[in-house]
Amino acid sequence: MSTTDQNLTAQHAEVKAEIARTDAKTALLLAFIGAVMAGAWTVARDLPMNALAYAAGGSGLVLLVAAAGLVLRSVRPNLNGGKGFVLWATLTPQQIAATAEDRDLAADIAGLSRLAIAKFTCLRRAVDLTCAGGALLVLSALIALGGTA
Repeated sequence: MSTTDQNLTAQHAEVKAEIARTDAKTALLLAFIGAVMAGAWTVARDLPMNALAYAAGGSGLVLLVAAAGLVLRSVRPNLNGGKGFVLWATLTPQQIAATAEDRDLAADIAGLSRLAIAKFTCLRRAVDLTCAGGALLVLSALIALGGTA
């Protein structure tokens, strides 16, 4: 195996590992968003809420729902690409072997890198929305607690 082939194999593995790490972070963020929403609902039932607190809390929940949507979008399978697993599912064993012989690892790295960037972008936006939604929920609680004093 040449040095170029070794480098391409290492780069390919690195990009695949980044995608796997992003998917793991995505799963944790989705669980966190669900827990925050459930906690907000539980706390809001016990607080004396006024209109301003409802508005801030409702806005926070809307942002959390949007963040959950982005998280789900980042892990949504793309079955229309015609590459990888989807392509292999349509081929005979002989065609799979022929495809493996002609495999362009550099093109795979480029395609996977674009996929990783799309996932990173969705995840980053979801984190931003989660932070903003959480801040609004805290503001709502402060408003509700301040109204009772």
